[in-house]
Amino acid sequence: MVGSGGREHALCWAIAKSPRCADLSCAPGNAGIAGLARCVDIGAGDVDGVVGFAAENGIDFVVVGPEVPLVAGLVDRLDDAGILAFGPSARAAELEGSKGFMKDLCARYGVPTGSYGRFTDVDAAKAYIRDKGAPIVVKADGLAAGKGVILCRTGGEAEAAVDKIMTGRAFGSAGDEVVVEEMLEGEEASFFALVDGRRAVPLVAAQDHKAAFDGDRGPNTGGMGAYTPAPVVTGDMAKTIMERIITPTIEGMAAEGRPYKGVLYAGVMIGEDGPRVLEFNVRFGDPECQPMVMRLKSDFLDALVACAEGRLDPAMLEWHDDAALVVVMAAKGYPGAYEKGTEIRGLEKADAAEGVVVFHAGTRADGGRILANGGRVLGVTARAATVADAQKRAYEAVDRIDWPDGFCRRDIGWRALGR
Repeated sequence: MVGSGGREHALCWAIAKSPRCADLSCAPGNAGIAGLARCVDIGAGDVDGVVGFAAENGIDFVVVGPEVPLVAGLVDRLDDAGILAFGPSARAAELEGSKGFMKDLCARYGVPTGSYGRFTDVDAAKAYIRDKGAPIVVKADGLAAGKGVILCRTGGEAEAAVDKIMTGRAFGSAGDEVVVEEMLEGEEASFFALVDGRRAVPLVAAQDHKAAFDGDRGPNTGGMGAYTPAPVVTGDMAKTIMERIITPTIEGMAAEGRPYKGVLYAGVMIGEDGPRVLEFNVRFGDPECQPMVMRLKSDFLDALVACAEGRLDPAMLEWHDDAALVVVMAAKGYPGAYEKGTEIRGLEKADAAEGVVVFHAGTRADGGRILANGGRVLGVTARAATVADAQKRAYEAVDRIDWPDGFCRRDIGWRALGR
């Protein structure tokens, strides 16, 4: 496993259950993953280090968690070394690596999305904003850890966002180009499918909570909680998303010489005119992955290997009918400046709660202590018969954790409960 977040802890948790998994290593891992795998001191973005370790240690299969090594071509390098890997090639990972590429691909193959413009010139971007009017969305073209999207209610806000990204370099080289696009209205959902290069098998849909604070207030984050199933994605809606979005995208990528393998994650806005794509990601969502694996009944490793080998079968995936929900506990100050090294107590009590697993996202061990080592630090995840029951279990477990320097939203799941 490559990565160190809550997503990677959840994937390790699912993979370690497989009888096919004789030995599991994680680069670099975290304090929670250390209970399931041998953590090795190699950064997720260290392509040479990961490939070298895999070759030297006879690793049979590599699962790449985060987007950065995927865009950097880690799967290509592993393939060149004769090591099977789960994830797209660098050329396929451009679906996430460049928002402009993704929008152009949608336009070429009729995938429904918002109208847009691509700009490398500040004045041209601002002229487009003045022409289209607000509300409007300004995005850094490249990877920005989920924070490169700015929703603008006024033209002034949008022009300021262009300055922040392109002139202020808020996201570094990711902002060399911006995409300015229509602000879509409706209800957002996260839709996932495993893709083996030719066929796609849908996974369960989820809903994320991006804003930092209750009531969807505050700045955007990497995600403060999620749940599955997402009631807005009915059986008919899932079929529509597959037909209108996932299938033409996969066919388009193949036609362009970029066959897609791995998990395809579509951020979808479901409005009066049906589903439209907000973005594509080329990896499992974080935190959506955490409740997703809690609902998985079948052997996940089997499915991932089959996906990488081009022989995916829908029968490989079975799901519990239950719901699952994750509450992210973050360091105070996140997504702005925050303190590292604060101690977290009570994790054993939380983990002992019925139907609960505490996935670590940003932790490190210091002797017998667990210390916060990131912005999003824990994903307290519960499975139960309904979203309401899962929410109750998750927050009861949160309340067993003693971490004065952390915070969480208290309304994760509100959309589902509102129905």
